[in-house]
This record gives sequence, structure tokens and C-alpha cells, in this order.
Amino acid sequence: MQSVVIILSAGMGTRMQSDLPKVLHNVACEPLLIHSMRTASQIDAHKTIVVTGHGAKDVAKVATTFDPSAEIVNQYEQFGTAHAVDQTRNALLNFDGEVFILYGDTPFIEPSTLLRMSKERSYGAKVVVLGFNTKRKNSYGRLIISPDGSLEEIVEYKDANTDQRKISFCNSGVICTDSKLL
Repeated sequence: MQSVVIILSAGMGTRMQSDLPKVLHNVACEPLLIHSMRTASQIDAHKTIVVTGHGAKDVAKVATTFDPSAEIVNQYEQFGTAHAVDQTRNALLNFDGEVFILYGDTPFIEPSTLLRMSKERSYGAKVVVLGFNTKRKNSYGRLIISPDGSLEEIVEYKDANTDQRKISFCNSGVICTDSKLL
């Protein structure tokens, strides 16, 4: 099945206290964005779409230098993650396949992880969300899992009740789904 990778790279990175877009900060000697783009290339994605926002021109230049065929979609106003994904609607118009949603500031997602997510979809899951366990109290959204192991709900930390905040299985934000569901 063909796949498209959407890499969300529009955020300002205000916590970094820098004018440089967050995804252009170096980790392991190269911009964060390149790590996600390399992962996309290693799963042989049909297309990589980079959603830009803050510092769009600089982010686009880095993206297209690494992959000249990368499609750049600008999120002119930042209204959150779902809005960023929605900006790719035209780029996905005639695509029928699998879509991975990655983050330009999350550098070390392995290609094998994405392939395992795709395999889970082949067993019938419509959406696969990558989760992680942590013992640290943090502000990540929680993944509410049903007894049969399926995802019931994603609850943002700020909206979670006391019991939900005790759940250690958190939302990474990395998603694998069918293009028709977006």
C-alpha cells in the first residue's frame, strides 16, 4: 500500500527562546526536521508533505534541500494540530492509501516503528496511535485503552480527571491512518 508522510513543522517553539524555528534547531548535527524526513524516506513513502508556519521560508528551504520532491504546505495561522493536518487536504486530494502523521520536532521515530503501525492497520485498525509509558507526571494526553486493547479515547491532560491523569500510557501524537479518514 502506498503511503504519504505528513510532517508537522509549523510551531513557533516559544519555549526554546529563539527566533529560529524549532524544527531547525540541530540535534545530532542536523536540524530536527531532517530526522523526521529521513524516517519518511526510509519507509519509501510515496510523498512527504511538510506543513510549515513560523519561519516557513527557512523550513521549506531545509526540507526541499533534503528532499527536492517534498511538498510544502503553509499553515498561515496556527490553530493547532488538527488544523495543521487539515491544511494538507489539497495535497492528499487524489491519494488513496495510508497516511503517517509525524512531528518535525520529534527526531528519533524509527522506520520500523512506522512499519509496525502499518501492520497493525492491516489487522483491521482504522487508526493506530503511537503511545508510550512513563512514570513521570507530565502534561501529555492519555490514551484510554479498552479491555480488548483498542483505543477508546485520547484525553488531553488539561481535560483529564484525576483517575485519567494516573494512566501512564501517553499519546506521542504519531498516527497511522487511512487517507480517507482525514
